Amino acid sequence: MSEENKSWAERSEKVFIGTYARYPATMVKGEGCTLTDAEGKEYLDCLAGIAVCSLGHCHPAVTAAVCTQAAELVHVSNLYYTQPQTELAELLTEHSFADKVFMANSGAEANEAAIKLARICAGPDRYGIISLAGSFHGRTLATVAATGQPKFHEGFEPMPEGFSHAPFGNLNVLEAMITDQTCAILCEPLQGEGGVRLLEVEYLQAVEKLCRNHDLLLIFDEIQTGLGRTGTLFAYEQLGIVPDIMTVAKALGNGMPIGAMLTRNEIAAFLVPGTHGSTFGGNPVACAAAVATMKIMLEEGFLPGVQEKGEYLQTALEGLAQKHPGLATGARGMGLIRALVLTEDGIEKGADMVKKLFDKGVLINFAGNSVLRFLPPLIITKEEIDQLVAALDEVLMECSS
Repeated sequence: MSEENKSWAERSEKVFIGTYARYPATMVKGEGCTLTDAEGKEYLDCLAGIAVCSLGHCHPAVTAAVCTQAAELVHVSNLYYTQPQTELAELLTEHSFADKVFMANSGAEANEAAIKLARICAGPDRYGIISLAGSFHGRTLATVAATGQPKFHEGFEPMPEGFSHAPFGNLNVLEAMITDQTCAILCEPLQGEGGVRLLEVEYLQAVEKLCRNHDLLLIFDEIQTGLGRTGTLFAYEQLGIVPDIMTVAKALGNGMPIGAMLTRNEIAAFLVPGTHGSTFGGNPVACAAAVATMKIMLEEGFLPGVQEKGEYLQTALEGLAQKHPGLATGARGMGLIRALVLTEDGIEKGADMVKKLFDKGVLINFAGNSVLRFLPPLIITKEEIDQLVAALDEVLMECSS
């Protein structure tokens, strides 16, 4: 670690609770798909703040919206209406199945709102929510309980009641788990943190049918897959499914903290004044950033471009898997959420591969203890994808020897 980066790291370690395993770089500047650390080293960011900065770093339109709004009004609370909040809610409802929106500050908070809505809608005797093994829904106690990965539960037991986890992709077991107390099924259309695992379209359509047959709400967690990441504004649009409730966050503000829960009128009616709220939810500055972000994503050609570049990356990753069969078995994903699936030997070296790429100035991560995950800004160019692939090829060759 260079002296400048080391100095900032040491200062941080003295004052921060140790919840993060950080890489030895202090980022000071971002532009497009490039990050720059305190020593001036540049990195090709193919993680995008974990699917957040989908328009890249410091996009001029988003920056202008933030600066303009910050000079006019930063915060008034939800006791009053604000223009950016209303404009954002209009954009979200005009371009989705939903009629109504609740604004939050993060994905976990959006999922908390969805859980509360499902329970109050079903009544006091129906509170059970079924999610899937391998899922990730947030870090609050309720969303950790909904998360189908035991490692996130350890040390925080007992978990809140009412959450159960069905095996990934097993419809028969899921149906058998439904009881008179079940009120909703919660799932990601594609598990991001779980290893970029896709659920079959037929499975998801069958889950929707189960919800209709058993009078359950279908909640889609699109916190990582929403806002263009899969090549459509929302992943559900590609699946022939319409959820009852959907949560979004991450890319919504292109780096500003914001999340939202979306639903239909008849379901939203169960939340009345006093049942739920947020001090900062729908903050004017964050909403102004989100409005600018959505308008760009809705421009003609933007989303088809994501699909095209996603297929380009998929083809390149499949080529690497064929070239390095001892470390990788293939590639998977949708749009610009992609993964190189590792062999057992590759999994053992996965974290080291990420570190080697970091040293070469390329940022990705190791997800689900099974894949190298790529979440580049949606504005990434094919030339930048080629740069990523070339660096990854070098790392795979180094790890093969």
